Amino acid sequence: MIERKLNITDEEESIFLFGARQTGKTTFLMERYPKATYIDLLETDLLDRYRKKPSLLREAYQNLPESSLIIIDEIQQVPELLNEVHWLISRKHLRFILCGSSARKLRREGVNTLGGRAIPYYMYPLTSAEIPNFDINRALRNGLLPRHYLKEDATALLRAYVGIYLKEEIQAESLVRNLTNFSRFLEIAALTDGEMVNYQNIATDCGVSANTVKEYFQILEDTLLGHMIPAYTKVKKRRLVQSPRFYLFDVGVTNYLLGRNDLRPGTPEYGHAFEHLIVQEIIAFLGYSHSQTKLSYWRTYTQIEVDVVLGDAEVAIEIKSATEIQNKHLKGLKAFREEHPESRLIIVSQDRISRVSDDIEYFYSLDFLKKLWNGEIA
Repeated sequence: MIERKLNITDEEESIFLFGARQTGKTTFLMERYPKATYIDLLETDLLDRYRKKPSLLREAYQNLPESSLIIIDEIQQVPELLNEVHWLISRKHLRFILCGSSARKLRREGVNTLGGRAIPYYMYPLTSAEIPNFDINRALRNGLLPRHYLKEDATALLRAYVGIYLKEEIQAESLVRNLTNFSRFLEIAALTDGEMVNYQNIATDCGVSANTVKEYFQILEDTLLGHMIPAYTKVKKRRLVQSPRFYLFDVGVTNYLLGRNDLRPGTPEYGHAFEHLIVQEIIAFLGYSHSQTKLSYWRTYTQIEVDVVLGDAEVAIEIKSATEIQNKHLKGLKAFREEHPESRLIIVSQDRISRVSDDIEYFYSLDFLKKLWNGEIA
């Protein structure tokens, strides 16, 4: 049985629950709150009625007892409902869980954001801590969306996932003028996964302007399909790169967009996927633990880098898929130590012998993930 790490502690408050499509939001809510009133805006007839007359919500539920819970799924489909939600919270003291796969429509001017009356939560793809007998190679191959991870071969599901995203999130919501350009951008974004973002280079490859590329990246963030990781910019001696890095939200989706079908240990493709998975887990851990710890990466103009920096250089993490760590793999951590001698230095790899040497902690990937989710890393 998969028990999600999402912990909703504000049981007396209304909340927004955001997460990319198929991360398991609906399943989680229906299992946790079986007695709640549930409104699914993916039901076409219901969606049409609420779009035409949002006040139906107030008319239907204003006589519920105080503190009754109402779950509205896909709230971004009808942002106008938030006025009615606001009224029902403030006047009738009802409680809402407002679930969605995009915050974009809810951020536009004129949309009622409930004046702080709803607390935001986020759901991520599955994590190693949620899966009994976690299989890292399956996760690297299929990604961690629940249906995908559990499938032996998730290729068809991944193809459908990307198609549904383009059709229902992008085309149906009219988020871009040219779907062909955006589809091309999505492929280029996957090529730059885990790399520094150069808007002009990507714009040239896509045949659009740099400003359009910036808008496209914002769409990926707003629809929860990507994360921008800022560069660590506190300069000591070396000049540092300032550009952010970008990661798609799930390594399986990245694999599909790149045509990465045969991930074999020892190949560059396996190494990129391995780094992505570890970063994906760190992002989820920080999100679920409501941590204020800043996540960044460190890179000098001489191309020395560390994959993950936590906080104000408290922890530096290098990620390598090698089965035996060598001196060349430690170059970035040693350079970082010269700049920040008090930092905790960690290298995560597929080397099965976890140990400490020269004040650097060597963690086998599964050992690292256990310590991460036990709160022993960040």
